[in-house]
Amino acid sequence: MSAPLLKVCGLRDAATAASAAPLAIDYIGFMFVATSKRRVTAEDARVMIEAMRAAGGRQKFVGVFVDPTIEELEALLADSPLDVLQLHGAESPAFVRECRSRFPGVAVWKVMGIAGEAEHGDDAVEARLAPYGDLLDALLLDTFDPVVGGGTGRTFRWDVIPAYRRWTQAQGIPLFAAGGLHEGNVGELLAAGIVDGVDVSSGVETDGAKDLDKIRTFVKRVKP
Repeated sequence: MSAPLLKVCGLRDAATAASAAPLAIDYIGFMFVATSKRRVTAEDARVMIEAMRAAGGRQKFVGVFVDPTIEELEALLADSPLDVLQLHGAESPAFVRECRSRFPGVAVWKVMGIAGEAEHGDDAVEARLAPYGDLLDALLLDTFDPVVGGGTGRTFRWDVIPAYRRWTQAQGIPLFAAGGLHEGNVGELLAAGIVDGVDVSSGVETDGAKDLDKIRTFVKRVKP
């Protein structure tokens, strides 16, 4: 079995980015959401990308958005060389299709928020995701929040994950999980063998800032 994929999200400064470059991180995420405390500009992201590449990093770079317009994405991609668009809002299959058409070579991931009271059996998952069939390069599950959508630092019910994994396996795409992951619980999730990758943000922070020691420890838990 191949090593799990790892995304570290919410970097905000070039020094931290450069220090993280040698680590076994597959994806670095930048928040372009106006309401996020981790929000960065296209110029900020470009500077961090350049710093990581100069430090020998081989990561791919993910822009996180909530209900952007195509014009907003076009302007941002002109200034910041992203590899992935991560759509965290209510973006429709038609919008995803337009992204794939307008931005060839840029992968598209969709985030599905998991609400504890909702039904997540195979039929419900199929009904929720079928319109996105053949349009996504990855699916990411996160704890649903009605205000900010995700990135809350809270876990969701992991017992709902297998139904989503069956869908992604049928599509031939990876399934990521986020939401409240940290060095103390990520091993349990990975041991269950129900995800292909994990996404961490607040779990590698101290007082709201990325903590390199915590990042290093998390990386070791995911890729020992």
